[in-house]
Amino acid sequence: MNLGTTISSKPHVNLPIRHPAVAGRFYPQDQETLLDELKAFLPGGGTSTPALGCVAPHAGYIYSGAVAGAVYGTIEVPRRCLVLCPNHTGKGRPLAIMSEGAWETPLGPVPIDAPLAGALRKQFPQLTEDSEAHRNEHAIEVQLPFLLQKNPQVRFVPIALGTGQFEVLEQLGNAVADVLKSQAERVLIVASSDMNHYEDDRITREKDHKAIEQMLKMDARGLFEVVMREQISMCGFGPTVVMLTATKRLGARSAELIKYATSGDVSGDRETVVGYAGVVTR
Repeated sequence: MNLGTTISSKPHVNLPIRHPAVAGRFYPQDQETLLDELKAFLPGGGTSTPALGCVAPHAGYIYSGAVAGAVYGTIEVPRRCLVLCPNHTGKGRPLAIMSEGAWETPLGPVPIDAPLAGALRKQFPQLTEDSEAHRNEHAIEVQLPFLLQKNPQVRFVPIALGTGQFEVLEQLGNAVADVLKSQAERVLIVASSDMNHYEDDRITREKDHKAIEQMLKMDARGLFEVVMREQISMCGFGPTVVMLTATKRLGARSAELIKYATSGDVSGDRETVVGYAGVVTR
């Protein structure tokens, strides 16, 4: 972790800041340009309602921003969020959490919710304090501008998952539910995930809708099994299993597909695409 820049929330205590890894590539680095894009992606005039969890994509905004914006445009973003992502880099520990400090964004820093992180680590000791898994990982970073735009007071806990073992993911989901039940404030669970990768548009849509069908049933095991059986390269199936497990235990009664698209809708290339789904559980 680069400790060259620190924040001080308590006297004589320096806390680490995680610097952006993909600003200027996945989304604009310039603050005004980024704000313009967020306003274009977030629908205006709609009603935002409370949600327990969501799935939002994490590709470059040019491809997946409209789907992410549709998701965040329909939900209220509370002051506290838990954001889970896959580990694309392969670095760090398989259950990697950061429990203190802040993440820089072009819109300003987003503080880590230290009390919530501490409660999660106590409830699920397999979570390991590990900044390395997060250093160059983009899948949480791209969610933060949307969260900040919806709630400038937001704070969050980042968890990167490098395991695909269903039992571990289910156990983490149950632990998350137990912790969130005890919180005085509502906590939104964000699962950062793209869908099928690098097949043609027709195959990708067919595969993705098999996975989406299980998400809409809020069937975490069903999602895991269809991803394995159909070889759906959904990178964030792990975070989604955790989110579905937790929100179902927290009382979610329905899941809704807010928007679906593929990269081919933007690029025009239907031969090799990535799918993007936005799902909300309430």
